[in-house]
Amino acid sequence: MTSLSIIPFTRGVPPAESFPKAKLAECATAVLMEYGDEVLQYAAAQGFRPLRAHIAAEAGAHEDQVIVGQGSLQLLDLLARMMIRPGDVAYTEEPSYDRAITVLRRAGARVVGIPLQDDGPDMQVVEERLQNGERPVLFYLVPDFQNPSGSVMAAWKRQRVAELAREYQFWAVEDLPYRRLRYRGTDLPTLRDFAPERVVQMSSYSKLISPGLRVGYAVLPFDLAGPLAKMAEDTYINASYLNQAVVYEFIRRGWLEPHLEYLRTLYRPRLEAMLDALEEHFVNQATWQRPDGGFFVGLYLNGSVRAEDLLRQASEVGIRLTDGRGFFANGGGDGFIRLPFCALTPEEIREGIRRLASIPLLSMSAEVAEE
Repeated sequence: MTSLSIIPFTRGVPPAESFPKAKLAECATAVLMEYGDEVLQYAAAQGFRPLRAHIAAEAGAHEDQVIVGQGSLQLLDLLARMMIRPGDVAYTEEPSYDRAITVLRRAGARVVGIPLQDDGPDMQVVEERLQNGERPVLFYLVPDFQNPSGSVMAAWKRQRVAELAREYQFWAVEDLPYRRLRYRGTDLPTLRDFAPERVVQMSSYSKLISPGLRVGYAVLPFDLAGPLAKMAEDTYINASYLNQAVVYEFIRRGWLEPHLEYLRTLYRPRLEAMLDALEEHFVNQATWQRPDGGFFVGLYLNGSVRAEDLLRQASEVGIRLTDGRGFFANGGGDGFIRLPFCALTPEEIREGIRRLASIPLLSMSAEVAEE
């Protein structure tokens, strides 16, 4: 009997064909020739100054407000350890990025998940908790094409979170790694647009150029930027200037925007294949987001499902899934499936969703839900 090829609906990684290897090789050679003495030496913790200046100009900030690190998750880890004391409250969306939840908990936070609606977190729940006296240190959000659900936060909710951050003096941490991977529609304002003095804006070039470069950044209010830079310096001295300079050179040569358009052309059919396959196979078994960009579609299964059974049966039909419970700070998540689509071909996506729908557990739960 021939074994099934494995279709991995697990990590949200870009495919190898998305990497601009030849162009990055040119950039690496160029920066070593132009900036070699600087990028091969110890340096300031804030990051490679030309890249910081570029990020600051895009954000409408001062370059001293920008810190470039080894991916945005590392900066979030430093920020959490700087801000949080054991027992402090931190809000996240629920579901939310599982590694962000881990980072916040590791810093000692009591993580409170705010239920996620189709257009972002349930603001009534947020306001009730604040009005009842709860005081979070920070609220971590992924407003654009959220990891793991794919949802996009409504403009009015962005504005309201910014207003509440100002009123109740918590920090809104907006993570924007997928914002520039919009395949349809138009951009919404960022949280930072509404309250730059209370918002930490984070992003990276991992999904835009290459995750292996490990170049992420944060744009912070002035009173946070200095302490975070000192924390970074005391932790790792400085992140790789060579990698940061390669990213800067890629941008300086005018290659980023055409590359982003290539990525949108590559990923748009994969998203469409995912949504079409879900519509074909899951219309009576689940509900899901229909995002206009990003890397993920979040699937909420109907009926009662145990994560252990779901993972086992998925494996039996040649599918790898991420345990959905990791995305929920307050428990639950058994019936949630994060479906990354960018690293799979449309054919793999269609076959994977067909296999997923064939799992006996899901067929049974759908029948129960209909009764």
